[in-house]
Amino acid sequence: MLTTGRIRLFLITILTTSGVLHFVKPGPFVSIVPKMLPRRKELVAISGAAELVCAGLLAVPRTRSVGGPLTAALFAAVLPANVSMALRSESRPIWYRVLLWLRLPLQIPLVLWSVRVGRAAGEHGR
Repeated sequence: MLTTGRIRLFLITILTTSGVLHFVKPGPFVSIVPKMLPRRKELVAISGAAELVCAGLLAVPRTRSVGGPLTAALFAAVLPANVSMALRSESRPIWYRVLLWLRLPLQIPLVLWSVRVGRAAGEHGR
């Protein structure tokens, strides 16, 4: 069963991993920022920092009620980059393109789980 605690740990893990990778290996992240946006490298650094902040907010009981909605907003905000990546994948192998398109609906549970973690913290006064 997916308990709120397990969901929270999952979200913290993916946010921390992705946030660190934004700084350690920014190239793949820069490549998926929509080309119409300026300062793509800076946007990658900002989004990586935002992921790390959200992971920290979800990790600390007193800040989870704020961290949940902020994490949901972050997952919604990065959706255009994921769509851009899928749209620009025509030169990639078919299996890779299929995975990119299948990944897009997964943003929905990530957003909903983030909201769930924030609400649970609010209900428990944390």
